[in-house]
Amino acid sequence: MAKNNLAQKALALHKKLGGKISTGLPMKVKNRSDLSLIYTPGVAAVSSYVAKNPKEARDYTIKGKMVAVISDGSAVLGLGNIGPYGALPVMEGKAALFKTFANVDAFPITLDTQDIDEIVETVVRIAPAFGGINLEDFAAPNCFEIEERIKARLDIPVMHDDQHGTAIAVTAALMNAAKVVKKKFETLKVVIVGAGAAGTAVAKLLLKAGVKHVVVLDSKGIVHHDRADLSKHKKELAHATSRHHGLSGELKHALPDADAVIGVSGPNLITAEHVKMMAKDPIVFGLANPVPEIMPEAAHKAGAAVVATGRSDYPNQINNSLVFPGVFRGALDNRVTKITDDMKLRAARNLASLVKRPTAQKIVPNPFEKGIARAVAKAIK
Repeated sequence: MAKNNLAQKALALHKKLGGKISTGLPMKVKNRSDLSLIYTPGVAAVSSYVAKNPKEARDYTIKGKMVAVISDGSAVLGLGNIGPYGALPVMEGKAALFKTFANVDAFPITLDTQDIDEIVETVVRIAPAFGGINLEDFAAPNCFEIEERIKARLDIPVMHDDQHGTAIAVTAALMNAAKVVKKKFETLKVVIVGAGAAGTAVAKLLLKAGVKHVVVLDSKGIVHHDRADLSKHKKELAHATSRHHGLSGELKHALPDADAVIGVSGPNLITAEHVKMMAKDPIVFGLANPVPEIMPEAAHKAGAAVVATGRSDYPNQINNSLVFPGVFRGALDNRVTKITDDMKLRAARNLASLVKRPTAQKIVPNPFEKGIARAVAKAIK
């Protein structure tokens, strides 16, 4: 009933608002004098100057403060491939969070194509109007090629948030969870359930952060280099992870003595029996939405010491809204052209440091706490 009530309220609000964002003006156009400055004839001088000095466009136009939030609707939340119209409310929501948390102007764009070449060309062609590109809800494995190809062709920051925003938030949370259970972060044995966009990026950033033992599973089991069915990105993932531990098989083969399990896949994939296999004081992150890999109550009952979800109705919500506003705030302010792995790791550390005394009930800040975007932004330079 509560869920249905929330859905009805959300539908009513969106219909009333007609969407969640609108354009605004930094000055009022009150008279002919104003009109002559912001439009003809005065604007001709600005156009001529920017045409000759395109690198200064960000100082004279919205390019210096506007981010494009772009999706093809192929992997929207937990709803799947629902296309550009279904994706639009989510992209509007992202734009609203950009403004709310970091005062970054953002505009939603949904593409009526899921062809990689068409997506790349479209984003590259519209890029002159924007200072950054936030890719969102693109399905794996296409998302990896799309991001890399766009990054290679543009001189503005491009980030697929489902990958890197998630990785930064998870890494920060795990750093603090390790403190709670009094284990060294780098020596944690970590199992990741899900080898898509989020799972791949989380694994890579944890390795970058110094975690030595990372095991990743897809729907067919542990991703390891002896499997013949691996896609390109999973082969790279296997090389980065399985060579260290030599494991194969199912989740039950990966979890014995594991310190942490991170679910970024789907509902009800982690059971109480799985948690009981783990090392003392296990850390359990079930981040699938709306139904996590294991419900917090079940995880705690099975002995989990620290539990996190992607939901707002439980403690320890690991959500990308902690990350992407600050990442692009820093990128715009510091005129960053590429968001590097070093920047992502610094952002994770800065985010973790905001929780001065981590507890089992608080390993990440509340999204409405002050200073989150500023702390993350300091890492992007």
